[in-house]
Amino acid sequence: MFFTLPFPAISPVLFELGPIVIRWYALAYIVGLIIGWRYCLYLTRHPRLLIKESDIDDFLVWATLGVILGGRIGFVLFYQPAEYLAHPEAILMVWKGGMSFHGGLIGVIAAMLLFTYRRQLPFFQLADIVACATPIGLFLGRLANFVNGELFGRPTTVPWAMVFPNGGPEPRHPSQLYEALLEGLVLFIVLFVVARFGKARRHMGLLSGIFFIGYGIARIVGELFREPDANLSYLVGGTTMGQWLSAPMIVLGIIFVLARRPAR
Repeated sequence: MFFTLPFPAISPVLFELGPIVIRWYALAYIVGLIIGWRYCLYLTRHPRLLIKESDIDDFLVWATLGVILGGRIGFVLFYQPAEYLAHPEAILMVWKGGMSFHGGLIGVIAAMLLFTYRRQLPFFQLADIVACATPIGLFLGRLANFVNGELFGRPTTVPWAMVFPNGGPEPRHPSQLYEALLEGLVLFIVLFVVARFGKARRHMGLLSGIFFIGYGIARIVGELFREPDANLSYLVGGTTMGQWLSAPMIVLGIIFVLARRPAR
């Protein structure tokens, strides 16, 4: 018998009063958006930016809709299209889980394109700010995945392996924590250092490019330890859907970095 760490028995429900149910996963989204919004306000305090605090305040609603609608639609299209085609009414049951980061990313990008077009603002100035704040939500979201005991890792014999309630008797990688570290904490620090001490704020698109590259690499690495979705399993050459969706991000990120433009 290999040594394993006990999985913490934390209820996915934080608070329940009659029909009102607050889950850790929903709280992660709410807190991530609020902290991300405050951090974006901090990042607007730069003389070269045309994006103002009032723009960030107004964009919060747009970002929220982009995350929720894009995340849900992305999950339906990327991960379980057949199931939701058979049961379309389940698409609206977001409280049962099922959100895609890549779908949410597309939703937020669409929201930024519309928002900056309507206000005649430079797209990449807003995108760079939002990119720096995004790892906050990723970090909290992965911690919520861990609390829910979902998106667990592949079987392993490492000393910190855990037996997840829905993962069978085999000890597994706590891959949610790996992803929280890589996609959340490490990526946030990299972007913070570059934005704070480098010259990235003088070049529109550079921070967005670094985010795309950093997330793409972090997700591809994290997927090496994560159990693939049951309905998809492994794809070509033992790859996963998450890796296929993340690889183009690295390419786009390199393009953004090479095509960066001086701020006005």
